[in-house]
Amino acid sequence: MTDSVEDTAGAAGAERPGSAPAGEESYPAARLRLLQDGDATGPDRRAALARLTDDWLAGLLARHGTAAGLSGTALVAVGGYGRGELSPRSDLDLLLLHDGRADAGALAALADRLWYPVWDLGLALDHSVRTPAQARKASREDLKVQLGLLDARHLAGDPGLTAAVRTAAYADWRESAPKRLPELHDLCQERAERQGELQYLLEPDLKEARGGLRDATALRAVAASWLADAPRGGLEAARTRLLDARDALHLTTGRATDRLSLQEQDQVAEALGMLDADALLRQIYESARTISYAADVTWREVGRVLRARSLKPTLRGLLHGRTAGKGERSPLAEGVVELDGEAVLARTARPERDPVLVLRAAAAAAQAGLPLATHAIRRCATAARPLPEPWPAEAREQLVTLLGAGTHTVPVWEALEAEGIITRLLPDWERVRCRPQRNPVHTWTVDRHLVETAVRASALTRRVHRPDLLLIAALLHDIGKGWPGDHSVAGETIARDMAARLGFGARDAAVIATLVRHHLLLIETATRRDLDDPATVGAVADAVGSTRTLELLHALTEADALATGPAAWSAWRGGLVADLVKRVAARLAGEPETEPRGTGEPTAEQERLAIEARRTGGPVLALHARAEAPTDADSGPENPAPAQEPVGVELLIAVPAHPSPGRRPSTSPAGAPPMGVLPAAAGVLALHRLTVRAADLLLLDPVDEGPVLVLSWRVAAEYGSLPQADRLRADLLRTLDGTLDVAARLAERERAYARRSRAVLAPPPRVSVATGSSDTATVIEVRAQDAHGLLHRIGRALEAAGVAVRSAHISTLGANAVDAFYVTGGDGAPLTDAAAHEVAAAVERALQ
Repeated sequence: MTDSVEDTAGAAGAERPGSAPAGEESYPAARLRLLQDGDATGPDRRAALARLTDDWLAGLLARHGTAAGLSGTALVAVGGYGRGELSPRSDLDLLLLHDGRADAGALAALADRLWYPVWDLGLALDHSVRTPAQARKASREDLKVQLGLLDARHLAGDPGLTAAVRTAAYADWRESAPKRLPELHDLCQERAERQGELQYLLEPDLKEARGGLRDATALRAVAASWLADAPRGGLEAARTRLLDARDALHLTTGRATDRLSLQEQDQVAEALGMLDADALLRQIYESARTISYAADVTWREVGRVLRARSLKPTLRGLLHGRTAGKGERSPLAEGVVELDGEAVLARTARPERDPVLVLRAAAAAAQAGLPLATHAIRRCATAARPLPEPWPAEAREQLVTLLGAGTHTVPVWEALEAEGIITRLLPDWERVRCRPQRNPVHTWTVDRHLVETAVRASALTRRVHRPDLLLIAALLHDIGKGWPGDHSVAGETIARDMAARLGFGARDAAVIATLVRHHLLLIETATRRDLDDPATVGAVADAVGSTRTLELLHALTEADALATGPAAWSAWRGGLVADLVKRVAARLAGEPETEPRGTGEPTAEQERLAIEARRTGGPVLALHARAEAPTDADSGPENPAPAQEPVGVELLIAVPAHPSPGRRPSTSPAGAPPMGVLPAAAGVLALHRLTVRAADLLLLDPVDEGPVLVLSWRVAAEYGSLPQADRLRADLLRTLDGTLDVAARLAERERAYARRSRAVLAPPPRVSVATGSSDTATVIEVRAQDAHGLLHRIGRALEAAGVAVRSAHISTLGANAVDAFYVTGGDGAPLTDAAAHEVAAAVERALQ
């Protein structure tokens, strides 16, 4: 039982909780004083709280046990309390032992007098009453009970009972270790799958996530089995830091929680004397990484020992004298062999004479899909000389080989990083190491994201002429994130210097620097700019400079997005990027410009809808549902295709419009919608929970016929089934004639959503003018928290500003919307700088 009891009336012999003899401080008062003492922190406070609680509970047992005339009992702390590590809101794990001779009723009454005071104080309690034999039986049946008894500590009563339980617990654990350790490993893996990896989570569970306190406890249990032991370097310090963070979290929230929520991180950081929440997360990630690495090494050793023990005696006899004690060594590379499922150094290896050996061993291990032995890394770290600068060609080639090994790169890289090799080889890595990324689109920390990007890029190396440049650019593309300012600009300089130190020539270093500087160019341009605008293609071509650099940048863009997270890449985004790359490649090759879509004839579908809109005098809609397929022709087992997009919808809306004054009769993509059409359509889509991915506007204005505005939308159903076109049309008609107040309906939904959900502190919206992005229109870029009706509110603000929207390019990444609107004045020309900034300011005010 772990919940506190609210009503304790009627408890046998109930007394005031924590009461003390006259003249002595009560336990609650002493506990509160200790927790409020700013001088007592960390391990000292946990130990002091445990001692204080020990004395209180021992007093309870002595007082009530003597009063009841009971002997042959002992009170034992187990689990975390047994280790003497009591956090402010930790539960108490207690075992009341007895020799089996006491009266059952008297024993139950004694237990009540021990447990109820704990509950009365609001403390969580996990308790049991057993004989030593019963405790041993329970531990054999329940792994968690057995693990708890390994930390059993005597509090009061008969010490012989406690000693008997501890002795039996350790004997049984060591005897059953070959069976129990695989079971414990499975529990750790199941928990990791359920809770995620502590070293990457923005709101981590300090106890349950992989690399957390549970894993540290599991490593203690493995050590107690005598089968294997964890690497000691930094492990206890990492565990202590997590416990300190947990203590601060308990004191800050006043709750028994282990989840470090975003809104509590600044307070916890302040309580620990840290600069900010990022510094807190970085320290937590470093600690989790240390524990995770120790766990990987330890469980690998457990598996090796258990496999060796499982060999039949007859087989061991056949092997004796030939390979016993030696193991089969298979060569992997110069100075590197495989032994017992690991890459280790050969007997002839001389790291003190071979500074490239550590990279060669890492590359060989990754290419063979093997872990790199810890002792091999440490031997290289201790004995090897630093690499000369610039690196010799072999060192650079081995780094590229390591990065090109795909998913096997990650564990080898993590092993090198855990032993300090990476920052020794690449000093600039320290800035990004364990650096958190606050954007929820990102799955990984900065350093792991860089390695993951290299892993993704390794599957794309057949598409480029210089795989080495692609892999190095993938590793370095976010290297500027540890520096002030635009990380792409800072990263360009750092990458150029690093490439030179790695031994690349000036020309190759310049290509790597260009890739780092512009690694966001293709995805941002493709999703936020009008690809039919010649200025868009020209700007990208000028930045890239050559078709070969474009080829590398295309692959890097895809690898970066895939490594970011599921929200950053899709078949739709991939198609937009591929379209942009095709246009830029044509420009760089000197081929004729592709005719923009809007300057040609409208499609047959658009013409049909326009005719129908003229005939009926009202809006006409057409919905086309489809599932988007992967666009990568190179997809295969080694290069998995992007996940298939959810069912998407192409929505065409044709609405009769009034010709703008002075507009020549033509088919014009620069036409303005009639007042209210754009925000009305966006509002209706939001009302039906359709997420807008892209929007284009086209004014069909033939001679002697009424003008018709055609809005082309790419939307997706947020959830549920797609709405019927008739319902959309009816709501659009009602919105246009004023009988449906879309703005009020959306505001009502937003308020209801706010009441049901926890408030999220989002940065304020930012609206800017993207100067120079187009020769024929002004580009207004909106960055804001994504929300229902956001596009509707933007449309109303643009409409109120009196500008015409030519096209809209919608991009949503997680909770962030980045939308670009190509607008013109009433004369169809781009806005002046002053007018453009006035419009941007007006939209920003409207969104705030």
